[in-house]
This record gives sequence, C-alpha cells and structure tokens, in this order.
Amino acid sequence: MKIILLTIVTTVLIDNVVLSQFLGLCPFLGVSGKIKTALGMSGAVVFVMALSSFVSAVIYELLLKPFDLGYLRTIVFILIIAALVQFVEMVLKKFIPALHQSLGVYLPLITTNCAVLGAALKNVQDGLNIGMSTLAGTGTAIGFGVAIIIMAGIREKIEGNDVPRAFRGLPLALMTAGLMAIAFMGFSSLR
Repeated sequence: MKIILLTIVTTVLIDNVVLSQFLGLCPFLGVSGKIKTALGMSGAVVFVMALSSFVSAVIYELLLKPFDLGYLRTIVFILIIAALVQFVEMVLKKFIPALHQSLGVYLPLITTNCAVLGAALKNVQDGLNIGMSTLAGTGTAIGFGVAIIIMAGIREKIEGNDVPRAFRGLPLALMTAGLMAIAFMGFSSLR
C-alpha cells in the first residue's frame, strides 16, 4: 500500500509531468482558458494515458522484450496512443459533441502529446511491471489534470483584470505557468 501511495504522490505532485518535467505544454497552454474545457481535456488525457500505459506495458513485456524488439517501442507506443485517441475522439463526437467541439484541434494532439508518450517510455525505462506502469501512468495523467485545472482556474480569475497590453494572452499564461512550476518545486522536498 505504501508503494502505491508513494507512486501516486510522486507522479501527481513531485514529478508533475507539466510543471516539473515540462512535457505536454501545448494542450496545457491551449486548453486551459476555461475550467470546463480543462476538465474535458483532463478526462481524455487520464483515459488515454492510463490505458496506453497499461497496453504499452503489456505489449512490451509480452512481445517486444521476449523477442528482443525493444528498439521498436517508440513506434509501437505511438501507434497504441494514436489508436486510443481516435477511440476517445469518436466517443466524444458521438456522445458529447459540445466537448468535442470545444477541445477542437487539441484532442487529436493528444496523439503527439509528449507527456503521454513520455509516461509510457519512462515506465519501460524504469523497469516497472504492468501494474505499476498502469498506476504510474494514471498518476501522471492525474498530475496533468491537476495542473491544467489549476491553470484554467487562475486564467479565469485574471481574465477580467486590467493587465498591461504587452502581457495579455500568452505572456501572462507563461508567467502564470512559471509561477506554478516554482510552487510545485516545493513538493520536491517530499522526496
């Protein structure tokens, strides 16, 4: 139980994929304008990252590793992630069209989101078994969700503020992300 709790705390807070490792910044900055959209993206990323971590670990352990095909892992993992993203996109388009439309181009970009691929590759590199890979992938995705939802909340709060013209838009978002990263560095003392 202790290992499970430590893995979750580490992946969500200490090694936050966005604010500590700086992976997945494109959807983090692009979709964090509204909390509702950030929640939708978080859900999609949690589903894709958790499932891709599981499937990637299974394929790596049962096919790539025994047949000494480890050099194919990046290509195989990208194909797995792309298939899962297509599945999520079809489901959202069919059952939640408003969310599908609000996520726009950022939903297919999960396929190339380096955070999703990075989680799967890191799990293999760290030698995690299938269960721990799934747990670490889920924790990483939850960490992504926490970061993007906090960012969306901050951006909604400061949206109506009187900000100098030079800082409006992306410059303010980048400064906010930097301050959040500094705040999350405080969790590194939990190691």
